[in-house]
Amino acid sequence: MGADAMLWERETEVALVRTALRGADEGRPALLLLTGPLGIGRTALLQHLPELVAGEDVRVLRANAAPMEADFAFGVVRQLFDSLLAGAPEAARERWLRDRSCFARLVFADETAPAADGRLADPSEAVLHGLRTLLANVSADSRLLVLVDDLQWADTPSLRWLGYLAKRLHGLRAVVVCTVRDGDARAEHPLVREIVEAAGQVLRPGPLSLDAVGEVVCDQFGEPGDGEFVRACHEISAGNPVLLGSVLPAMAVTGSRPTADQAGAVRALRPAKLRDRLASCLRTQPLPVRNLAAAIAVFEEQDDPELIARLAGLDSIGYAAALRSLRALGLLAARREPRFVHRVVCDAVESFLTMAERETLHDTAAALLYGRGRPAEEVAAQLMSLTVSRHPWSMAVLRTAADTALRRGAPDSAARYLRRALLDSAAQSEERARLLIDLATAERAFDRAACERHISQAVPLLTTAWEKAAAVLRISPTLLGLAPSPVVELLRQVADDLGAPDALGGTAREMALRLEARLRHCGHEDPAELNAAVGRLRAMGDEPPLDSGAERELAAVLLNAAILTNRLSAASAARLANRILEREPATSARVHSVLPLVVLALSAADSVQGIDSWLCLEQRTHRQSVTVADALIHVEQAMVLLARGRPAEARDRAERAAQLAAADWHEIGTIATVVRVAVALELRDPALSEQILLDIRGHRRESLAVAAMMQTLTAAVDAQSGRLAGALEGFLASGRRLEAVGWRNPALFAWRPWAISLHHRLGDARAALALAEEEHARAEEWGAPATLGRALRLKAALHSGSEGVILLRQAVGVLRGSADELELARALTQLGNRLGGVPEAGELLREADALALGCGAPWLSEKSRDGRSTAPAQQAAKLTRSELRVTAFVSRGLTNQEIADELGVSSRAIEKHLTNSYRKLGVSGRRELVEALADQGSAEMR
Repeated sequence: MGADAMLWERETEVALVRTALRGADEGRPALLLLTGPLGIGRTALLQHLPELVAGEDVRVLRANAAPMEADFAFGVVRQLFDSLLAGAPEAARERWLRDRSCFARLVFADETAPAADGRLADPSEAVLHGLRTLLANVSADSRLLVLVDDLQWADTPSLRWLGYLAKRLHGLRAVVVCTVRDGDARAEHPLVREIVEAAGQVLRPGPLSLDAVGEVVCDQFGEPGDGEFVRACHEISAGNPVLLGSVLPAMAVTGSRPTADQAGAVRALRPAKLRDRLASCLRTQPLPVRNLAAAIAVFEEQDDPELIARLAGLDSIGYAAALRSLRALGLLAARREPRFVHRVVCDAVESFLTMAERETLHDTAAALLYGRGRPAEEVAAQLMSLTVSRHPWSMAVLRTAADTALRRGAPDSAARYLRRALLDSAAQSEERARLLIDLATAERAFDRAACERHISQAVPLLTTAWEKAAAVLRISPTLLGLAPSPVVELLRQVADDLGAPDALGGTAREMALRLEARLRHCGHEDPAELNAAVGRLRAMGDEPPLDSGAERELAAVLLNAAILTNRLSAASAARLANRILEREPATSARVHSVLPLVVLALSAADSVQGIDSWLCLEQRTHRQSVTVADALIHVEQAMVLLARGRPAEARDRAERAAQLAAADWHEIGTIATVVRVAVALELRDPALSEQILLDIRGHRRESLAVAAMMQTLTAAVDAQSGRLAGALEGFLASGRRLEAVGWRNPALFAWRPWAISLHHRLGDARAALALAEEEHARAEEWGAPATLGRALRLKAALHSGSEGVILLRQAVGVLRGSADELELARALTQLGNRLGGVPEAGELLREADALALGCGAPWLSEKSRDGRSTAPAQQAAKLTRSELRVTAFVSRGLTNQEIADELGVSSRAIEKHLTNSYRKLGVSGRRELVEALADQGSAEMR
């Protein structure tokens, strides 16, 4: 920030100095005092004053007092006169020093004489008068502007002379301007007070207004600042020019602009340069003031004056005096509580304290707070600054603080308290094991790897199999990803030590069932493990026991295996899933279990009617701040919205979940990505697809679900970009990958509909039909209305005439029992277009239009509106087999001759087929032909 910016709103002070200078020319000398707190701009204003007399017959004498020079006699006086005498002609110098002014020569005779030298420490009346005469002789030649900065640090002899001069200004053509910083103890020195009281006027520059701060921001950045940014600058600086001048350049150097989104960064900034300046000021203060500043810095958020005074070692009188000094220095906020004006003041205080001093202060503060019965987190905040605590209660306080932090939704804070508690625990003890388990419980919300590591360290310190099982179950399961091998091995080892569930009872049996659930789910990408899980589910009968939480967890895992492999009907899956939800409390604690798989099961089974209220209840009972539990709720709501045919709303939920899951990519991030991909495939939004691919680029794809979905999404992007052959291979590769591990459910991974469409567009009707039959068979096995209705609609797109209409009527009939209204709208649109201009078609298309609008799918509404019977699908159905093969080659970008070579016919025959195709589809060339065929694929095979 430039020097000019320090002079905003200082017009009044400058005008008063101008008036005083005019008065001096008329024989009215003046003594002005500039005062104010640290950083208000006294020095900047003083340095600006010589510019007022530039070009005029005015001599400027300057001196800057400093603490390091306070012991040098007449140091300030020498600064005032040295440059004057050294630069003056010999004749002028002799004239100025004649008569009584000759006594001033004693001051300049020995430039190194210290104040301890009796000859100058107590200057005689003759010396003082000689210096005043010297000044009078100089002022006879021209007006004088005498400037003294930081008067409170001037040496004693100089103060004596300035006090002498202040009472004898009459007859001088001079204006004397001195600055004094509020709050400095030396400002109360009797000689300083004598000069201050002799001042004719006291100028006290005020803090900058909000408008002035806006002008300074504009000056710094070269553009007007946003209102929120300017308000933040004004708030954190309290209008103090030096504070403002430290913050703005620090922001500008990073390339930041003065926009609203940078307001938070302004408030968080703590410039090192400003810290050092404040520390320098504080070091010069008396011990009581420094002690009070240290106490305020240590307590920081506390506003109890009695506590702060006790920590500072001050009685009520000493506390009040020290508080006044800090307030006068401008270091305290403008309120009754003893709080610093900015966090950088705390940094300044800490910078001049030694490590031992800091430890002693925080240790004493912790004891004071504990003795007062203050909340555990307040005491823990002090213990966090100690290397070792000497208090026997410190570990209990830290654990209580961690528990409080967890309950208020701050697992990172809880983890910090527990890490500190570990420093005071014995290396090989059960107490340390319990601390490690508590720490892992906090960390599982934001650092999965640390959670797993600390549980692994805790287990060997525990003595019973039950305790080990309880500890291992603190590790959150991986719902769609692969659990790390060490975790699987640890689960298996603990499960073996505990024993089989059937041989146990009570709590031990619950633990064993939960361990079985975790281990079985760890094998959800292994065909053999999946088959074993399905066998276990069947062995449990039609109604598996669900009375306990452990039984529900095991049932959820086994149900998931049966759904993945498509070896249980959708109706049976929905029945079991709903039974689990009926018995499962709607709390956020299940984020660390396998129970979220139940929502996936109900979405796949097209049975989401009752789950909305359950998720809403969970969200209401979730009182913590933003954690992975919030992300999971958004993921589940997105899945339900997709199952109901609301992809646009699902997108909002999925995007929010992805943002919240940034802290736990390994687990919640995996699920959020899978759901985002499902949304992108449903919306067929290239921009969203590209963004997801970009977001996933920096993460490992250990999960088969993520890998398959990303491969599917990449293929979809290729298809939308016209790379049809490559896209088809991508979809088929994704399908082969899923089939290889036994994931056969068409409701979960919809790669076949895309592959069917691409086969058809590329002219391979036989392959398209074979895949459509396979999709239909799998959909019938599963039995969910949405999946089966889609399969029938896809088959209908490959059949012309009455056969296609029959299939579409079947699809509409099935989908009327589905929650997926968007899929029903697609089937109605396709059937209405097939029926042509009959009255029934218009009714179907109007119904489809209403459903599409309700689902937030205007693109589908436009296709159905006005009973369009000339859709690309209907027109394309009129093409012959040969014409379809030729148009497929056109879609791949081949020329007429290249198509002729592929088919072994003449180019003239190709031209004939294309001419007929143009006529039937109502297009005028190759480009429109490709677009029409693309519309066909997206209209009938979505």
